[in-house]
Amino acid sequence: MDSAGPYRRIGIVGTGRVAGALALALMRHSTAPLMIWGRDPVRRDALGAATTGSQSAHDLAAIAQQCDLILIAVSDDAIAGVVTDLAICLPDGAAPFILHLSGRSGAALLAPLQQQGALTAAVHPAMTFTGDPAQEVARMTGATFVITADNDPAIAAARDLVARLGGVAEQVGEGQRALYHAALCHAANHLVTLIAGSRDALAAAGIADPAALLGPLVRAAMDNSLDRGMAALSGPLLRGDGETIGRHLAALRADQPHLLPAYGAMARATLDALDEHGQSVSLSLRTMLD
Repeated sequence: MDSAGPYRRIGIVGTGRVAGALALALMRHSTAPLMIWGRDPVRRDALGAATTGSQSAHDLAAIAQQCDLILIAVSDDAIAGVVTDLAICLPDGAAPFILHLSGRSGAALLAPLQQQGALTAAVHPAMTFTGDPAQEVARMTGATFVITADNDPAIAAARDLVARLGGVAEQVGEGQRALYHAALCHAANHLVTLIAGSRDALAAAGIADPAALLGPLVRAAMDNSLDRGMAALSGPLLRGDGETIGRHLAALRADQPHLLPAYGAMARATLDALDEHGQSVSLSLRTMLD
């Protein structure tokens, strides 16, 4: 592969949202028609038909034997099986660049392919995929892609791919991959839970449009916390206002009891963080939340 020009042929293993977005983003970088393979032939053929400049592969061996860039875009638990099958199919002397797109795992999962001569890396796009490939391709510009690889040629190949996608490359070591992924899920997934719970409580309080009310407040809090961390905190926990917190707990217990565990857990975590940052924390507040 010439790093200054397109790939000879790109293969995508997978037929889900990530596969669809990457197929659309990369088809112009593949000299030969991009190839798509998945275990479900209906979904495979549908994605191939929907992605101009690509074609569906009828077996994984075609991907292994014809492509110099192979992206594994399947569920986390399915990656190991795909790796095993690909390793069996790789022809002698082949040295494709093979990567998976999972956030959970590093490059060690691809060791059987590396042992067969492939260049390997984990390249995780730190963004959400909702099933709108055109929108997601646009969002890749400026998005961060986190690379884990164990040698300089693989890192260089991964950085080149990220640059073609318009992204920004970051690196995380193999041993820190789980911590990295936990941090992303803690922020993105738990934020959804928090916002959904707040919407429910506002609706129960009689607010006609909870999203409109929450939007400016939450966006400002997110921007401030991204900029300043815990220094952006405001509200009754910071002030040590036990009466306010007590009223919150009573109201939730009466009207939205399913929110109490999350509210209590996040409040205790906030007090812990304040304590770690040298802020005096009221013992009565901790007792109330316990």
